[in-house]
Amino acid sequence: MRLVLALFALSAAVVAAGWVWLGRPIPVPQSALGVSGKLYCLSYAPFRDSQTPLDPTLRISAAQIEDDLIRLARITDCVRTYSVDYGLDQVADIAARHGLKVMQGLWVSSNPQKTAEQIEIAVGIANRLPNVVRSVIVGNEVLLRGEMLGGDLAVLMRAVKARVHVPVTYADVWEFWLRNADVAAAADFITIHILPYWEDFPIAAPYAAAHVDSIRNRVVAAFPGKDVLIGEFGWPSAGRMREGALPSPFNQARVIQDVLARARTENFRVNVIEAFDQPWKRTFEGTVGGHWGLLDGATREFKFDWGQPVSNHPYWLWQGIGGMLFVLVVFGVAVLWRRGARTLWTWLAVAACATSGGILLGITFENVPMQSLGAGGWVRSLATAGVAVLAPILGAAMIMSGRPAPRFSEIIGPISGRTADRLTSVYGLTLMAFTAVAIMVALGLVFDPRYRDFPFPPFTVAALPFLLHSLINASGSGSRSAAELTAAAILAFSIPYIALNESFGNWQSLWLCATFAALAVTLARVRGALS
Repeated sequence: MRLVLALFALSAAVVAAGWVWLGRPIPVPQSALGVSGKLYCLSYAPFRDSQTPLDPTLRISAAQIEDDLIRLARITDCVRTYSVDYGLDQVADIAARHGLKVMQGLWVSSNPQKTAEQIEIAVGIANRLPNVVRSVIVGNEVLLRGEMLGGDLAVLMRAVKARVHVPVTYADVWEFWLRNADVAAAADFITIHILPYWEDFPIAAPYAAAHVDSIRNRVVAAFPGKDVLIGEFGWPSAGRMREGALPSPFNQARVIQDVLARARTENFRVNVIEAFDQPWKRTFEGTVGGHWGLLDGATREFKFDWGQPVSNHPYWLWQGIGGMLFVLVVFGVAVLWRRGARTLWTWLAVAACATSGGILLGITFENVPMQSLGAGGWVRSLATAGVAVLAPILGAAMIMSGRPAPRFSEIIGPISGRTADRLTSVYGLTLMAFTAVAIMVALGLVFDPRYRDFPFPPFTVAALPFLLHSLINASGSGSRSAAELTAAAILAFSIPYIALNESFGNWQSLWLCATFAALAVTLARVRGALS
């Protein structure tokens, strides 16, 4: 019993220390906003909750927009808009009441009629409020989307210039300016997008500011005499890694303040993307698409204070307490299911299961609302989290009771061949559920990986008990079944592709691949409980 108590105390201490480390506020550079304490400009879209620009009937109320702009006026002198529909034609009038300028956007697309309607409304706003509208942005990334040729866009820009008395520009990813000199010639100034996270070769957070400065200088050199504005720059606070580029609250605060400091030193202007998280973007870009805001999409509150330390896990204290309680549950189950004298290795396995769950389950449940979109997304995330909760508990019971793992056929096969042991049945069902989810995730990362997350926290919590149980408790003497071997083969063959495709700089990918390997080994070792 002394050994059990010692391992329990050690496991609980590791969980507590882990959460203290995970939740610690990390210092960021001092605010570089200058005397005014405000951003030059900030991209603004008003969509909240289930509101989406995919709904053509949607019109945002003036009261909702005003509520947003009151908040934004605390940190910016200007907002950038992207269209004039969905109620965005009201932004300039409301901004005027709160001392804000507007970079008035209009949406250019492959639909000439809709583009013409956008132009008419935007031109009217610019001419009616010339002291509010800083510039008119004729289209956003229409060249990137392939909806218009550069020459046609230049003609459109010149037509708008002839009708307004404010500067006219176009906004796109920096490479498309270098490919379209005719568009640059038609613009009063050049508006480039530099998003280090989304580059073809993603840039890690520590190098983002230098990358932005380098790209801007490249564009300035390409178009001498033209003023260059960074029309979009930002960093996501949540989502999947891309090579070494890691979304997190700290990295968001750090990167934005690094770039603002560089902008102040080098005397260039930056429009930050974006004001509020936009949940609707998750439909197209996964978790990361909905977490670019400086303000939380649900609470409408700022995610960090300029120049102040930032915690990646602000609720770490409660997560740590929950983790230590989970350790108690796992050890309690192990004691209750112990049959005869158990070796040091069995108790170390229990401690490993308890410790991993105590730390990673807190992250798992923190990620559930971030990574769940729609009913299907919630079902998948909650099912994965449920498996992660059950696996260490069931694994501890199976290890301490000496039961071997069952074959899938002993769980859902013919009645005559099924196991009658309830614990073994529940354990087998949990292993089957985890295997099904793991195969779906693995194949998704092979065939459609760009926007998919790496659910390494719940997969680690689930895979470790299954692996340790398979190593400690010998399976039956029967033959391996095709179902388990097929699943193991799918996971094993997915690992090299995922690891190479995501690069060795992506530790989230490598960690997840390690859990796939652990599950593959587990499945390959199953010979059945009844043999």
